[in-house]
Amino acid sequence: MNDEKRTILRLPEDLHQWLADQARAAHRSVNAEIVHRLEGERAAVANAESP
Repeated sequence: MNDEKRTILRLPEDLHQWLADQARAAHRSVNAEIVHRLEGERAAVANAESP
């Protein structure tokens, strides 16, 4: 069973280049960089919502 979903994402060219640079510096793919950053944001939001 595949628990991943494909998503087409449109980004401004400069944002994509910045993201690609960040991914390269962290030795990740652009996809892995996006997932990493979204998971970090989700954790931050969850922590902010906790009493």
